[in-house]
Amino acid sequence: MGKKLNIKDLPEFDAAEYLDSEAAMAQYLTAMMEDGDPALLAAALGDIARARGMSEIAKASGLTREALYKALRPDAQPRFDTIRRVCAALGVRLVAQPVAH
Repeated sequence: MGKKLNIKDLPEFDAAEYLDSEAAMAQYLTAMMEDGDPALLAAALGDIARARGMSEIAKASGLTREALYKALRPDAQPRFDTIRRVCAALGVRLVAQPVAH
């Protein structure tokens, strides 16, 4: 019988390491938005911002790094204006589509 795998022995997953193209970032953000959880959206934007460079995104969005980290942590409930500013700094936009019934 093989050795048991302990979850705590696995390396921590960081999505930012895999967000290496505009297409990957857009697909990731779209997938997180489809869930409908605002905290997931904030966390996904945080992952993308870290992949791009948090200082660069903070500067481009007009937010401090500290405010950006706080607004985009997984349990955050950022204001829409913050989401809009971060999206603009990342060069992405949120798009509404009709839901098929």
